Amino acid sequence: MSQFFKQHSPIILVCILLASAVTFVIFRKPPLPPAPPPPPPAPPKLSALAEPPNWADLEIYQNTITREEFEHLLTHFFTTGEAWRSLIQIGETEARIITSEPPPSDVFTLRFATATAKSPTPRHWRSAREMPPTLRNLPLAGLHIAIDPGHIGGEWAKMEERWFIVGDGTPVQEGDMTLKVAHLLKPRLEALGATISLVRTNNEPVTALRPESLIASTAAATSTSPRKLAERLFYRTAEIHARAKLVNEIIKPDLVLCLHFNAEAWGDPNNPTLIPRTHLHLLVNGGYSDDEVILADQRFALIEKILQRTQQEEILVGSTIAHTFSEISGLPPYQYAPESKNVRAIPGQPFLWARNLLANRLYHCPVIFMEPYVMNSTLDYARIQAGDYSGLQEFEGKMRPNIFVEYADALTEGLKNHYLKSRRITD
Repeated sequence: MSQFFKQHSPIILVCILLASAVTFVIFRKPPLPPAPPPPPPAPPKLSALAEPPNWADLEIYQNTITREEFEHLLTHFFTTGEAWRSLIQIGETEARIITSEPPPSDVFTLRFATATAKSPTPRHWRSAREMPPTLRNLPLAGLHIAIDPGHIGGEWAKMEERWFIVGDGTPVQEGDMTLKVAHLLKPRLEALGATISLVRTNNEPVTALRPESLIASTAAATSTSPRKLAERLFYRTAEIHARAKLVNEIIKPDLVLCLHFNAEAWGDPNNPTLIPRTHLHLLVNGGYSDDEVILADQRFALIEKILQRTQQEEILVGSTIAHTFSEISGLPPYQYAPESKNVRAIPGQPFLWARNLLANRLYHCPVIFMEPYVMNSTLDYARIQAGDYSGLQEFEGKMRPNIFVEYADALTEGLKNHYLKSRRITD
């Protein structure tokens, strides 16, 4: 090595190191930014006024239903289409249920029972077969029934679109009529031993909300006026939510009877169309359409209803009521159109249909949703106009009791018949 390099090597080394450092700084790749956190699950799609469901509430149903039972009820009773397949994955030991969409999505895992390891279904209500023995004259002893007179009536009847009038006749208001039947039904069922709670006792709403307080919820609507939508949210949605809260948290019955009168399209309520036919059907929960399954709150209710096993008791009670009611009233069964996407026929039960209504979806016990008569049929309209007469009067060539008494008597007899055949009688 030359004398020059020997004398200047430290300086040369420093220069080389400085040059390398500068080159590194100039040409190095910038550090990668930190990975962003994963996006939160998308908020669930919900029905109007519905709260996001708490899927943890279903934990109490782990290991209470087998895979075969779950799949059969889901595909043959509770759904009418195939939308559930993208939201519910059924495996051999568990079902994975999407709780929010689109991806990324949360998932609730329901573990299936096995034939040898099956937990009891937790619930507050009792089926007829689970009730203790009773006397023949008290077949409903120990049974707690909530009677839910459909609609509101009174000053709200026109808003509810459950009002019409023919000429100088008495206005037909469904909410008033169901309340009248409820007051007739209550003492009849109590005489058979039942404990009865009325969900409403007058023509006032159960909910504290009013249309004015709901207008803000309709601000994005474009097809209908905000006021009209707010009114519908009031009487169709907020009112039923309030009744469900009362039923589920305070009354806690074994059975709910939702009282209604059916109707067909009548057009102008001040000049309604009367039709020549009348009929009867009863509704139990089921028949969720594809549009309903994709809503998180309704999907939650569908799973909860399957797990609560209410449909089994609803069919047993409803079939006896329907048969008895038809025998007493002479009403034929109503038929939904074959192409209906929101209803399922129940095999062997011409009067019973599975349909997803807000009341029979939200109430946490078996629900019998009554739809007898047709308010704007020529026969039933004449009977409604006849009012509260005693005894029999002739209508269309047949002697008949007043329609409200017939309704209460037929429903009472149907319940009596079911519990007599389903409970052990001690005398």
